[in-house]
Amino acid sequence: MSRFAKALVAIGPRFLPFADAASDTLPLSRLLRLSLFQVAVGMSVVLLVGTLNRVMIVELDVPASLVGVMISLPLLFAPFRALIGFRSDTHVSALGWRRVPYIWKGTLALWGGFAIMPFALIVLGGKNYAEGTPEWIGLSSAALAFLLVGAGVHTIQTVGLALATDLAPREDQPKVVGLMYVMLLVSMIFSAIGFGWVLTPYYDAQLIKVIQGVAVAVLVLNGVAMWKQEPRNRAYTEKPEREPEFGDQWRQFISRKNALHGLVVIGLGTLGFGMADVLLEPYGGQVLQMTVAQTTRLTATFAGGGLLGFWLASRVLSRGFDALRMAGLGAALGIPGFFAIIGATPTTNTLVFGFGTLVVGFGGGLFSHGTLTATMRLAPKEQVGLALGAWGAVQATAAGLAIAAAGVIRDLLQALPQGQSYGPATPYLAVFALETLFLGLTVLVILPLLRAALVAERR
Repeated sequence: MSRFAKALVAIGPRFLPFADAASDTLPLSRLLRLSLFQVAVGMSVVLLVGTLNRVMIVELDVPASLVGVMISLPLLFAPFRALIGFRSDTHVSALGWRRVPYIWKGTLALWGGFAIMPFALIVLGGKNYAEGTPEWIGLSSAALAFLLVGAGVHTIQTVGLALATDLAPREDQPKVVGLMYVMLLVSMIFSAIGFGWVLTPYYDAQLIKVIQGVAVAVLVLNGVAMWKQEPRNRAYTEKPEREPEFGDQWRQFISRKNALHGLVVIGLGTLGFGMADVLLEPYGGQVLQMTVAQTTRLTATFAGGGLLGFWLASRVLSRGFDALRMAGLGAALGIPGFFAIIGATPTTNTLVFGFGTLVVGFGGGLFSHGTLTATMRLAPKEQVGLALGAWGAVQATAAGLAIAAAGVIRDLLQALPQGQSYGPATPYLAVFALETLFLGLTVLVILPLLRAALVAERR
């Protein structure tokens, strides 16, 4: 792994996005090794949101509403990301570490969830070799697996990003976090392509191998990523006279100018971009007659658009462009992207569908980087974990609500007596149209913030 990092460094900073995030105290090789925790998170996200939702709906014949609820279960931990970040800011450890203990707890939870998940899903799907097994066993074990994965992903990502910002100089922290998210998107692209390749043709034994292979990869990647990263600090071994309270720190953070308004923007925009996650692949499979490999590549296309958005946003924001304006542009770009997705039908070329997916991913990348940068700029040094956790909590909670609502809306519309006459595409298209509406609302809500920033500049 160190050879790979050195090879990337040898390419030269000009050709590596976010290479300027490296510094004398945090060289690029160490930074790239640290970013492996995002590679593990990216694999997990693609497996859950991309591959498994298609397999559960199409191959295992699980109702889309149940799939939406299951996939949204990991996001029950999303509201606790701010608390997790705060705890890692103030953790007292006998070993002198604050971040590493939380990352390892998250790693073990993620590994455990993936270890039991494939068997739980097969029982949930009611396969012949699972006959006689009570239904509640499949439901409860699948729910437990998804909850463990959720706890692991949110803990690893929140505390890992906080560790990255701890190691970087203050002025480079937004660039470092941006690099972490680029690695997440790159991981999602290659994972989506890889999962599609190994699951073609699909059979249950291969699903077991893939999911449990990811469980092992998570342990290895996080082990390499954390090795000798966080320095031990004797000050972290002693309890302060007065332990900081989460409520006090949260009120201090949220009282900052535009903090609450910015979190509302994050929630609305995430609802707009997130509802499609659970339906893009099933729509491609059921309506456009795409194969598992083809629909899995949609996740790679979406992540590729996000990668382009993050790269462009980083270059523009580093030149002084307003972060909230960047977020507004991203939300606005998502609207024509969904128009293209809605316009793709079995009678049109599926390239239209892929292009719309790419544009939506690109807009989402601009929006995510803009809101993340704006949130980080609000936080003082001692509240970095809390700020990252607040952004992640709102973003992930809204994403969970979006995923669950998308599956339920699709099933309700399909179950209506007149639904059959509409054709199989109508329930999906209704959700895509709703996302367009949410993105329009996001643009409207962000406008007052942009006007206030413009007035402040003129003064």
